[in-house]
Amino acid sequence: MPFDAKTKRADDAYARLKDEIRSNLMPAGYQATEPEIAEYLGMSRTPVREALVRLAAEGIVEIKPRRGARVLPLTRQDMAEIYEILLALEPEVAANLAARGLDNAELALLERATAKMEKALAADDLDAWAEADASFHGSLLELHGNRRLIEFVETLNDQVHRARTITLRMRAKPHRSTEEHRQVVVCLQKGDSDGARRAFRMHRERATAELLEILETYNLPRL
Repeated sequence: MPFDAKTKRADDAYARLKDEIRSNLMPAGYQATEPEIAEYLGMSRTPVREALVRLAAEGIVEIKPRRGARVLPLTRQDMAEIYEILLALEPEVAANLAARGLDNAELALLERATAKMEKALAADDLDAWAEADASFHGSLLELHGNRRLIEFVETLNDQVHRARTITLRMRAKPHRSTEEHRQVVVCLQKGDSDGARRAFRMHRERATAELLEILETYNLPRL
């Protein structure tokens, strides 16, 4: 098989497995052998094996010799540690972008994501809101342009996506979060570096505290 075709099959297996895990179709604790997973996906074992190795490196699954792979759960401590990292990184990304200055097309990406959040919230469509929220954060990183940072944060987001999905409807409607995103956009429009940093930090601190409180209140030590 040509190298490019082999790589594509491995990438396809990786993308499909990640989607199954992120959407909780393969929930935390799910375990299956490599042949079982390959049959489930309708793929051969080789690309599935390569995909599982990548997911294991990202801390999403655990490969157990002769027993296949298991989807790793997230603990409250895992969530606290991941959000501590995001809190250290994302406000600085916003501050750097404000200091650099964004053109109209770049600002439009963040404006559209924020507008979609507001529209989804008005329609009480939390799934659409979450998608727009992810688009906002992803666009911010893309505009920053540091590929290693993008890949690192994407890995963290893949790990916590399940927890966000599970707790989405346990939280208050995300009016404050939407307003906080709008404030970040305003600071970016003004080129206000300190304001962008402060607004993003306040958003992450509040959202993190809210999520960890939910995990504590609902006694969800593992997700």
